[in-house]
Amino acid sequence: MLAFLLSILLEATGSVAIMGAAIGAGLAAIGAGLGIGRIGGSAMEGIARQPEAAGRIQTAMLIIAALIEAVALFAAVICLLVALA
Repeated sequence: MLAFLLSILLEATGSVAIMGAAIGAGLAAIGAGLGIGRIGGSAMEGIARQPEAAGRIQTAMLIIAALIEAVALFAAVICLLVALA
């Protein structure tokens, strides 16, 4: 049964590329959401432990969150290029 399904998928290579791109974009979005959530939680914990360092912690948090978003956007663009190629 599995071999039959794989043969069907391999015959329709365009469909497989689109499905792979959709899965890749979804994983990139999930990973970015988890990463930013973890950064936010850790930043709040750090601010609670050292309120005097709140400015530095928030600055670092925003920079790291922006870098994670950039990587997620890059992954989504690559997935679109794979799907449309």
